[in-house]
Amino acid sequence: MPADNEKELELQLRGKAWKVYWLLLKEGCPLSVREVQKILHFSSPSIAQHHLDRLCELGLVKKQRTGGSYLLTSEVKIGVLRHFVRLGRLMFPRYFFYAIFSSTFYIAYLALLVQSFTRENLFISIFGAVVSAIFWYEALRVWRLKPY
Repeated sequence: MPADNEKELELQLRGKAWKVYWLLLKEGCPLSVREVQKILHFSSPSIAQHHLDRLCELGLVKKQRTGGSYLLTSEVKIGVLRHFVRLGRLMFPRYFFYAIFSSTFYIAYLALLVQSFTRENLFISIFGAVVSAIFWYEALRVWRLKPY
């Protein structure tokens, strides 16, 4: 997707429309207007309908002929979505995997390889703790940016 289209899409995809898109992306299955309204706690189905229609106009969602449910047709990596990885129905910040990886090796190092506290072991221990802490901080920071 060209940079101009990404910018335009980011401007169009804001607020409640962003929440509806995130929900459809996360669920991975067609949802009706009432389901969207109920899950996102919109005050009326017409609000959900409006935002679903808006997503249809942007070409991100398609209304199914039978049942009237809406299905995500296009995944875009804009805004905070650039920092998330989708595994099935779950969305994780990329930093979450880095944090798990670094923490696992840090704990394994401390448990298996540190026999005594030398200057080198102290340096590696402090470095490992700082790296793990940074990744966990970034994972939590990005997690808080998700729409709901």
